[in-house]
Amino acid sequence: MITLHSSPPRKGAEETAPAIDPVRWPYVAEVPSHRGRALAARALVRTVVRRLPMRLIWPDGTVRGAGGPDSPELRLVRPDAFHERLGSRGLIGFGEAYMAGDWETDDLSGVLTVLAERAATLVPAPLQRLRRIAVPRRPDGDANTRDGSRANIAHHYDLSNDLFRTFLDPTLSYSSALFSDDPAHLLDGPADLGDESLADAQRHKVARVLDVAGVGAGTRLLEIGTGWGELALEAADRGADVTTITLSQEQATLARCRLLDAGLGDQVRVLLQDYRDTQGAYDAIVSVEMIEAVGAEHWDEYFATLSDLLVPGGRVGLQAITMPHDRMLASRDTGTWVLAYIFPGGALPSKEVVAEQTAAVGLHIETELSIGLHYAETLRRWRARFEARADEVATLGFDEVFRRMWSFYLAYSEAGFRSGYLDVVQYGFVKPTTDQQGDPTV
Repeated sequence: MITLHSSPPRKGAEETAPAIDPVRWPYVAEVPSHRGRALAARALVRTVVRRLPMRLIWPDGTVRGAGGPDSPELRLVRPDAFHERLGSRGLIGFGEAYMAGDWETDDLSGVLTVLAERAATLVPAPLQRLRRIAVPRRPDGDANTRDGSRANIAHHYDLSNDLFRTFLDPTLSYSSALFSDDPAHLLDGPADLGDESLADAQRHKVARVLDVAGVGAGTRLLEIGTGWGELALEAADRGADVTTITLSQEQATLARCRLLDAGLGDQVRVLLQDYRDTQGAYDAIVSVEMIEAVGAEHWDEYFATLSDLLVPGGRVGLQAITMPHDRMLASRDTGTWVLAYIFPGGALPSKEVVAEQTAAVGLHIETELSIGLHYAETLRRWRARFEARADEVATLGFDEVFRRMWSFYLAYSEAGFRSGYLDVVQYGFVKPTTDQQGDPTV
């Protein structure tokens, strides 16, 4: 621990919190008041930070932590509010404290990466047993019924097409790109290497997913999760007959416009439809980072749908964000900041779950490519663009709390992939055919 000043923060030294809309941001506008929990959080932070390669700086200049001068710094602006939020709402409160401006940093992804690298051990083992008591539970109202799924998708994807345009590249791809260069090298370089470079990496990603699924001229292709239409455009350009489904009205509208502008409207059907209501027989199915919105209770239904809609010998190209199996099990009933503010109803599978679920429905895993660092680089560029266009975001009607929330979300996600706590995998599945003896063949 490094201590420049040993005295505690002066009474009244904290900055006054800015006015925050209590209707739009109830948990951010109001600081919880639970002295016992706040004192426990303060003690936990003091203990944990001693072994972290970062610096925790108090308003009076006190510095704690095991980090050196070049380490990421977290500056407490309103320590009392920070500890109240952390004590009352755990990591949800940690994110809310950033949204409220209770803490600051010049290296948001760096601070969050330090924490993500130690996610499994950050809280001492004895205290982890109190998780069910101390941490909010996953909201029951976020269940992915058909109506629930539509509401959950609308919460995020129907915010504003113009908002997403502020930080996405011209392909409007909202998933991990696949760079030709080593992503570890890119992560150490300039944050803004240009739209064209990111767009090329996104097209590379789309091309590989289509190749894995064997998509070409005449392929009857189903896409689950349209996005803003880039993959459907590329598939139609290959000569495939494309059906693409989404629950986002905003995405469906823009995807249709893009397809019509490209002269491919006759080759692609954009349907506002739940995957569970989809019918037909397809030679190939692609789904890029849509499984995260399915919900753990529906993973079996999702994979069964893939198998049922696929003809024998057909292929699937799936891009999925994954997390370690033990962490998935430990957190599956826990409320998180991402669930509360970004993706209600979301759930990340582990690689073990994907293997188990595909085997259960008779799909064979043919290829598996991990590209987690590529996502870290993708997210780094998105956040650089988003923050550089803060004025444009404000003009669209999104307030400062939203902008801080979105920066935190992008950095939070980058940290997950940069640390290896999260991964993103491109899978290739095949549905076996049956030979004359009734034995499955791939």
